[in-house]
Amino acid sequence: MTTKSPEALRGSKRVVVLGGTGTIGRATVAALLERGHRVICPVRPESYRKGRMQLHPDAEIRPCEITKPGALARDGFGGETFDALVSCLASRTGAPRDAWAIDYAAHSQALAVARDVGISHMVLLSAICVQRPRLEFQKAKLAFEEELIGSGLTFSIVRPTAYFKSLSGQIDRVRRGKPYLVFGTGRLTACKPISDRDLGVYLAECLDDECRWNRVLPIGGPGPAITPLAQAKRLFELLDETPRVRRVPVMLLDAIIMGLSVLGTVSGRLRDKAELARIGRYYATESMLVFDEASGGYDADATPSTGADNLYDFYAKVVAQDAKIDLGEHAVF
Repeated sequence: MTTKSPEALRGSKRVVVLGGTGTIGRATVAALLERGHRVICPVRPESYRKGRMQLHPDAEIRPCEITKPGALARDGFGGETFDALVSCLASRTGAPRDAWAIDYAAHSQALAVARDVGISHMVLLSAICVQRPRLEFQKAKLAFEEELIGSGLTFSIVRPTAYFKSLSGQIDRVRRGKPYLVFGTGRLTACKPISDRDLGVYLAECLDDECRWNRVLPIGGPGPAITPLAQAKRLFELLDETPRVRRVPVMLLDAIIMGLSVLGTVSGRLRDKAELARIGRYYATESMLVFDEASGGYDADATPSTGADNLYDFYAKVVAQDAKIDLGEHAVF
């Protein structure tokens, strides 16, 4: 066990973390523990055993059906006193029903419990894409952001850019000799990717950095913004192969969305698929950077950076180790 410094111990807080078994959640739990905080993680019963194996051994895991009214107060908080609530919880698919159940309702219930037990500060992992809300999951996230801001609690709403994992879906595809897919020219969008570790540290630091209190905080990783075409070029360089890029017209996505929307009028399953296609189109055409309302465009320079981890170093490590990434809900291609 790592020995905590006296400075860290003096700042120790009792913190409840929601979504602690996800990749960002695990990084956040580790960062909180490194800073001397005591961490309690309510975890869905079906994820409880797996969570015990994946989470830091110093974190306390409590099986809890967090989406059920009353369960979080009884099994998660247990009537105890805590200082802060940190949420890395998010809907798995972004489909409307899932989004409103998790991104809004589950968070709203957690906020009510937090207020009842005297928690004074909530750190919320949101997403930078809510700046221009066109999708149901974005609207659900924004609805809770507004509720948190009006709750009277100190809040830190963190809106990160793209994650390393979400930009790694084509590594295995390229290894198998297939071309890298880009939409349009491959320069339609850009982002400043952030690693799980750097984001976890940033979230943990929100508890003690008063400059991050009662603020909405867009954040990206280090370095300049990069386009999908630049990502493809670097990946082929690491594989020592001639670049093979296939450009997919955005109109193809529009046609798919239109077809699924029509079929979705008679099928809930296809209606959800239409929403997933809209999510794909959004990410294919919108940059994950701060949006400047005055200019009507995205501004890389206005997008803050943090941390030290670089996407291309991550690519190099994956390629060198011939590793396979568990994309989970980040799988697209």
